[in-house]
Amino acid sequence: MGQDLDIYASISLIKNIPGVPSRFNDVDLAIIRENTEGEYSGLEHQSFPGVVESLKIVTRAKTERIARFAFDFALRNKRKSVTCIHKANIMKLGDGLFLNTCKEIAKEYESSGIGFNNMIVDNASMQLVSRPQQFDVLVMPNLYGSILSNVGAGLVGGPGIIPGANFGREYAVFEPGCRHVGADIGGSNVADPTATLLSSVMMLRHLGLDEHANQISTAVYRTIQTGAARTRDMGGKSTTSEFTKAVIAAL
Repeated sequence: MGQDLDIYASISLIKNIPGVPSRFNDVDLAIIRENTEGEYSGLEHQSFPGVVESLKIVTRAKTERIARFAFDFALRNKRKSVTCIHKANIMKLGDGLFLNTCKEIAKEYESSGIGFNNMIVDNASMQLVSRPQQFDVLVMPNLYGSILSNVGAGLVGGPGIIPGANFGREYAVFEPGCRHVGADIGGSNVADPTATLLSSVMMLRHLGLDEHANQISTAVYRTIQTGAARTRDMGGKSTTSEFTKAVIAAL
């Protein structure tokens, strides 16, 4: 669907929520990944029995688009820096194009005061689990974003609290930032609805309905912080239904 509708930018917001046990404090970062190419281009074929070729596509045009999106996001949300995540030391052409294009776009934003740096994905993974507070906005190809958004979720309480959004030229889709199927808890009424609720808050803000968004987000945060209801992943015992009813009561 992302390719069909050209929903090219995916955002996962990794942030501590008061009341949710986590490994780190003061984490507040945004992972932005290109959604339509890279390793997820869907171009695979078997050239010979037992030999599969999987193509990674990187284009200047789409890299420029996602880089500008990341800097514009940083400006709109009063962020201070953008970090490009890559593997250009090995994939010199593909990731090299991604890195160099991000560097070029960064020059267009120098007057804005938004800082820019880059980091190899191996090091970024280690830095993310050792000192995540150093990051602000991160922009990267598809696969790296899929991995690092899940790593980030583990730092602040799990996938159940990570909101997300996907943007294109004409369409936007809002969903949890870490797309876990959760098949093992399906139908058991124990899933944490926080990520879905906060994703809906992002949708309301996108539609210009800030007052409604503020009411829902405040109710969610108050429910968690006061302990009125907390699901199993937050160290509580509330069911999905009980948590949802507590949020409604807090509106």
